[in-house]
Amino acid sequence: MSDPQHVLVIGAGIVGVNVGLSLQKQGFAVTLADKGEPGRATSFGNAGGLAVSECAPISMPGTLKNVPGWLRDPNGPLTLRLSYLPKMLPWLLRFIAAGRRNRVEQITTELAAILHSAWDDYDPLIRDAKLQDAVFRDGAMAVYRSEQGRRGDDYYTDLRRRNGVRLTDLSRDEVYEREPDLAPGFVCGVLEEDWGRVLDPYKFVMGLYQLFLDRGGKFQTADIADFVYQAGRPRSAINRAGDNIGFDHVVMCCGAWSRHLAARLGSNVPLDTERGYNTTVPYNGVTLNHMVISPDDSIVLTPMEMGIRVGGAVELAGLDAAPDYSRASALFKKGQQVFPGLREDGGTQWMGFRPSMPDSKPVISASPRHDNVYFAFGHGHLGLTMGATTGRLLADLVAGRPASIDMTPYRINRF
Repeated sequence: MSDPQHVLVIGAGIVGVNVGLSLQKQGFAVTLADKGEPGRATSFGNAGGLAVSECAPISMPGTLKNVPGWLRDPNGPLTLRLSYLPKMLPWLLRFIAAGRRNRVEQITTELAAILHSAWDDYDPLIRDAKLQDAVFRDGAMAVYRSEQGRRGDDYYTDLRRRNGVRLTDLSRDEVYEREPDLAPGFVCGVLEEDWGRVLDPYKFVMGLYQLFLDRGGKFQTADIADFVYQAGRPRSAINRAGDNIGFDHVVMCCGAWSRHLAARLGSNVPLDTERGYNTTVPYNGVTLNHMVISPDDSIVLTPMEMGIRVGGAVELAGLDAAPDYSRASALFKKGQQVFPGLREDGGTQWMGFRPSMPDSKPVISASPRHDNVYFAFGHGHLGLTMGATTGRLLADLVAGRPASIDMTPYRINRF
């Protein structure tokens, strides 16, 4: 019997680990490589939502007209560092184009095709990794201070319902029955019935990583800089430490850091990062039963093992600028307007790099240049949610198996 083919997966976050597990299921020998520890980048401190109902893109009809107001508001949902604008401008133009209504309708259908399988793909992994107690499938609740505010989301709500998302309108009494510690003044809500959450994103990805190791997977600390070619095909990765890692196939799962290596493999891609901030504080007597989304404030609150996490918003500043933790402080103050009992004492702040494509769709793709190169990155706000399904779809591509959905919308050369 011949030895199994070896796949190098570059990136050991939630997407890379899921790709590794799915490749193992297809019979490949898999090595994960990352310049840092597994699960320590964007997968470490995110909001923890399994947001299977979030099939609408970030750029929506009306987004453009709201941008000036958001940028003028120091506590608004969007910040752009002017020094980064020249680099960001091509991405922004594509982002605006993706917000045309006909494009939004199409993108939503294409995102829903992935999200509808999220639980089916995660359930066996959660069972095998013995993570049942770390995951809750108990929905999320969006809360509004006025009926007018909810009506302002009518298109967003209808769009998702037309794409199979289960949403239930809630009265004021139903909102406070679910979350008694909410601030006064909320008048209605929407229950996102199929949404889930994890108690700790880092422990969740590490549980899956341990399953990967238990099934024979390997990990190597490596900062990949380039590739060595043989007969016109990449066959090994060059580690900045000097040692090469050979492979039969290579998969790029470096999140927001994927753009450079994709270019080294012949594929230029408009990937950038939406930097996200959050603050996690002890419960201190506050009861939060479910994930709560406040569209009025552009924040989400998650009950976690270590406390309540308050996050949201977007900063456009690239990968190199220092964090601006005043963003996290501003978000937390908004969180206190939703749950007045929250206190900063003992809290921790975090910033992560969401890997974002201008059309909100991930890249899950074979290379158009090399028959042994594959890409899985650009999941934006949905890396945790789409991780297992991305792994299955990508492993089918490597194995040459028919895909369960049309993969054309996620190709790397779609722009």
